[in-house]
Formats: sequence, structure tokens, C-alpha cells
Amino acid sequence: MAEVTAKLVKELREMTGAGMMDCKKALVEADGDLDQAVEVLREKGLSKAAKKAGRIAAMGLVRIACSDDAKTAAIVEVNSETDFVAKNDEFIGFVEGLAKLALEAKSNDIEAFKAMPFEDATAAEVLTAKIAKIGENMSIRRIDKASGEVLATYIHGGGNIGVIVAANGADNEANRAALKNVAMQVAAMNPQYVSRDDISEDELTNLGKITLESALNDPFTLPKPILNGLLDKVEGVWDKADVDTLAEKRADKGFNFNYLPNFLSEEAKTRLAGLAIAAKMEIVESKMFKSLVDGRINKQLKEMCLLDQVYVRAEDGKQTVAQYLKSVDPALSIAKVIRFEVGEGIEKKEENFAEEVAAQLK
Repeated sequence: MAEVTAKLVKELREMTGAGMMDCKKALVEADGDLDQAVEVLREKGLSKAAKKAGRIAAMGLVRIACSDDAKTAAIVEVNSETDFVAKNDEFIGFVEGLAKLALEAKSNDIEAFKAMPFEDATAAEVLTAKIAKIGENMSIRRIDKASGEVLATYIHGGGNIGVIVAANGADNEANRAALKNVAMQVAAMNPQYVSRDDISEDELTNLGKITLESALNDPFTLPKPILNGLLDKVEGVWDKADVDTLAEKRADKGFNFNYLPNFLSEEAKTRLAGLAIAAKMEIVESKMFKSLVDGRINKQLKEMCLLDQVYVRAEDGKQTVAQYLKSVDPALSIAKVIRFEVGEGIEKKEENFAEEVAAQLK
């Protein structure tokens, strides 16, 4: 009998996408013959996974598991090609089992996670078997974990979005309910940070730069004195038709200047933005402009930072998440927030049904 080496197993695995143990067994059965081992795997349906590996898996499911003491929660995202498979009971059970496995993971490294023992094999090998059986490409995309003195979890849309909110504070019913409400807010509003303290100086600087440049490139939103100063310079820069339109609207005391862009050409708007950029050094020194930029930055931060967001269930429509938590328990503080949304960041393939049918007919 020929020796089944690790190199041979690795080569077969790369060719077929089947699990390591399945490859080893196939090589033993084929007496070390690589081509015959491929046939063995094909007969067992295990090599089908390799053919599906190139397909885009952007649907899927998010699941969360909690430790027995309810102090730690783990979350996993597993992708499939279609929403139909994501609703399959076998697929759901598989993802739920992986969420429990994630509680034992030492890190968020997905390759290390896939190598962990799972159902008498490894997570990766079970995944390969599921692909062969169900008939779609799937991927274990990511895991994460959070711990706290008190925590809450939330699954939205049957598994499209999963959220964990871990906090420090008393583990009581009121605090758990408050964190559950916050988890629902995170699912709906998708904040990028818990608080402003989580934003680096470089990120804040970049945000300020982008906000400043965008203001200059949209001159009709600038403070009126600055805008009028720019409009005084358009003679010889704009075409005559646009210059005449501006003169006409300025002479009309009843005209709402906010609608001026509707009466100008796109070329005129572009050239006005060019005047604003050319006068950048002068404009940025204006207190009115600084106030405008600071206001826009502050507005963005209120949307980006969870604690600054308006609490969606606030009766007065003004209470922030930070104020809401303080009203429940002044000692309650959020330690970590995790939000997974199925398929976020995955470039989805645009399907054309007619073209697909035509290609099949050919």
C-alpha cells in the first residue's frame, strides 16, 4: 500500500475543497492514487464544494450564544448564496452550533476558529460537508465576543442583524432591559463608535478636513455674507445668461435666494465652487465659516457615536442614549458594542435573469 503523506493530503484538499480527514480517507481507499482519490470524493459528493467556492455568498445568518453565567456573549456570521438556504433548518442549526463554539474561541482569527473541533471533525470540515449536501457556497465569515458585568443581545429580522451590548454595572432587570433597548437602537441606527472618546485624533482631523472641503464645494450652503462675496466675483467667470439671471433674482426683493441654484446652469455652479476653493484661505478665517464647519462636524458625531445619538424612544425627541442610561442607572457604563449585519461590505453580484437563461440555452 502506498504511503499517504501530508503533502498528498494537502494537494487533494486544494484540488477538491474537501475536508482533511475526508481527503486522507479517500487517498487510503485509492491506495495513494491522486486521480482515483478525486473520483472517490466525487462519488461521495464531497468534491462538489470546490466547484461552488467561486460563487458569491452574501446572504446568510447571524446568531448569538451566551455563556451559562450570562456574562459573555459570542456572535457569528455565516454566509450563503441565497436567502432560501439561510432559512433552512439544517443551516440554522449549523450557525447556532458555531455561535456556541465561538464562546470557546481564544481570538477572532477566523482560520483558527475554523480549525477548532466541531461535531467530531473541525468547523471547516463540517462546512465543506454542508456545502456538498446543501448545494450552495457558504462561508464562516467572522466571529466576535464581548463580556461584561451585565449584557444584552438582540437579533433583528430573523437573523439579518445581531447586536451584543456589554456593560459594567449592576446585573438587574432594569439594567438588562435598558441595554436591550440600546441594542435595538444599535441595530437600527448602526453607530460607528460608542463615544467620541473612541475616535482617534487622526480620524477627527480627517473628518474636519472632509467637512471643510465639502462645504467649499457646495457654496450655496455657505453663510449668506460669504456666498454674496463669491457672487460678487462671477462677472467674467460665468456666462452672460447666468450673470443676467443672478442680477434678475437679486433685484427681486421677494425672491427666496435658497432657490437660486435651480435657475443657474451646472457650469455656473461648478465655477462658483472653484471661486470658493480659490478663496479658501480667506474663507476659513471667517468665524461664520468656522461655526458652520463645527456645527456640521458635531452633527456627524451625534450620528456616528452611540451615546450622542438621540434615543429612538425618547418621549421628548431630544434625550440622548447617554442621558437615557443615566436615568436608568447612573453607574451603568457601556464596555463594548458589537453589531454584525449579514453581507455588509460584500460586493454582491448583479444578476440578470434573462441573460442567465440565455446563457443556459446556449
